[in-house]
Order: sequence, then C-alpha cells, then structure tokens
Amino acid sequence: MPRPSSPLLSPEIIGSAGLALAKAGKPFGVNAIARELGVRPSSLYNHADGMDEILELMRGRLVEEYRVEWRGEPWPEFLHVMLRTQRRMYADHPQLVPLLVGKTITSPAVIAVYDDLASVLVDGGFPEDEVLSVIAVLDAFAIGFGLDLASPDEIWQPEGETRTLGRLIDGAEQGSARSDRTFELGVGLLIDSLRARLTR
Repeated sequence: MPRPSSPLLSPEIIGSAGLALAKAGKPFGVNAIARELGVRPSSLYNHADGMDEILELMRGRLVEEYRVEWRGEPWPEFLHVMLRTQRRMYADHPQLVPLLVGKTITSPAVIAVYDDLASVLVDGGFPEDEVLSVIAVLDAFAIGFGLDLASPDEIWQPEGETRTLGRLIDGAEQGSARSDRTFELGVGLLIDSLRARLTR
C-alpha cells in the first residue's frame, strides 16, 4: 500500500486541529482532536506527551497566526500594532486564556516572538533589568483588553439607583465601539507612560 503523500499527523497538524476546535467553541481535548483528525487518541502521543504539550502546540500555532514582524519602526509604533493584534488574538480565543497563562512557555515559535519583543525594547533604550517587567505589563494589557473585546455588549446593568454610574452609562457607546475606544485610550496612556519613563 503506498504511503500517503502528506503525513496524517505532525505536531503542527495537531496544534492546528486543537486551535480550530477551540476557535469554533468546541471541546479540544485529546479525544476531540483525535476525532477531528480521524485517528486514534493514542496516535497523538507519538507526537505529544499529553494535553500540556498539545496546549503548547496550540499556543505556537496561535502566535504564528497572529505574529507581528518588527520591520525597524520605532518601538511605540511596533507596540501599538502588536498590542492591537494580540488583543484580537485573545478576543478570538478567550477560552484558551486561563489554560495558557497557567503554563510555562516552551514553544520555540512563542519564545522567538518574546525574544524579538525583548530586542525591540532593549534597542529602544529600556534598561535590561526592566525589560522582562515591561513585557509582563504588555502581556497583561493585551490579555485584559482581549477579554474586554470578547465581553458582552452591555458591561454594566444597574438594577437600582446609582449616584454616577447610571448617568454615565446612558448614551455611552457599547459593544466593540466601546471596547475599541477604551483600548485606544489605554494603549495611548501605556505608551506615553513608557516614553516618559525612558526620559527619566
């Protein structure tokens, strides 16, 4: 019997299948991925040691799909584009966030992205002993605004009288318009504060 022209399984195929299931809002455990690929669950273990490794394969595929390449632009411009893209990435996959943030990053593709970001910040003049902290702030910002974009159109719905909040909610933007405006305000404040820190 001739061998298939393309492999039935590989780490990339497994990661992509899990990611596609997650994006569709379907279960993406070992059994679900095996069904999606038309193989036995045990076959996946020839390419991944378990669900933790499969999650890391999914993270690698996810980051590759949303990767922003640095093309030599100033660090504020790069951070703005990167944060906008990562916000969309987390908004598209909110159910993955608690699983990914609880696992050490080992994927070479993801490590390469963080290495690029660290290089951009060092080249931009940030002290090396602060760069990892700045990266952590950027991560938290992107995750938070990603979940904000994935949140319901109505964030607040007071049932009783309020002193100020209810008045502010009346006529305020909702849904993606509210989230977009809030993100642009937040990213502006973040970049301005980083720029100010550099000048001190």
